[in-house]
Amino acid sequence: MRFLASAVTDIGISKKTNQDSVCVKIAETEKYGQVAMAVLCDGMGGLDKGELASATVIRAFCDWYDKDFPNMLNSFSWDAVASEWTRIVKEQNYRISQYGKTIDVSLGTTVTAMLFVGGRYLIVHVGDSRVYNLKKTVSQLTEDQTFIAREIKLGRMTPEQAAADPRKNMLLQCCGASKNVEPQVILGKVEKESVYMLCSDGFRHVISDAEIYDCFNPDRLKGIAAMEANSKYLINLVKSRNEKDNITVALIKCSQ
Repeated sequence: MRFLASAVTDIGISKKTNQDSVCVKIAETEKYGQVAMAVLCDGMGGLDKGELASATVIRAFCDWYDKDFPNMLNSFSWDAVASEWTRIVKEQNYRISQYGKTIDVSLGTTVTAMLFVGGRYLIVHVGDSRVYNLKKTVSQLTEDQTFIAREIKLGRMTPEQAAADPRKNMLLQCCGASKNVEPQVILGKVEKESVYMLCSDGFRHVISDAEIYDCFNPDRLKGIAAMEANSKYLINLVKSRNEKDNITVALIKCSQ
């Protein structure tokens, strides 16, 4: 498996700081060929501490990738990685929570992390950032851990009602602001010649799946330059539609 990847983030039109954080890493291995990791975090908190929360979680995953992941490849186990990533999320939840108590500020972050090894992928997810697969259509892989997503799933609210509900940004769990976090863990098979997209909620509120697919379908993304240019085009489109949030999107294109 071979990968092309890009990541673009934008402060948006109204916020003073960008509280989103993102990283993408690709490495060559002897046993598995190329491997890749992408992590996206959307921070929130008073005194602009959401930026610190999101960056702290990104750093923890990058440290794992650089220090622990190479050794794990010698006897690779998806269960072991899922356990390690869940541990990282829980540890960061505790650390960020404890720091918030020392400064009397509530802060936290979504966490959406994805790892590609040997034709399979793992996602560990907390919050309402998302992972999509784009091949023939746009398919959302993660579940939004929000009040309105739960109400829609239980049949107590329609999507139309949810769009106008003042609680639409209420998270059910958040790394750093929840007593306990239980990440969603997804293991899947990588589809060749497909694109995987991670995005913060600011990216997706005011554009359609059709607009996303038009820019990010595999045929349109011939190289990294196209990935970055199309990402910036959609981000600017989102900003022109008066989206108030920070905006971040990461793309990983997979090929044989």
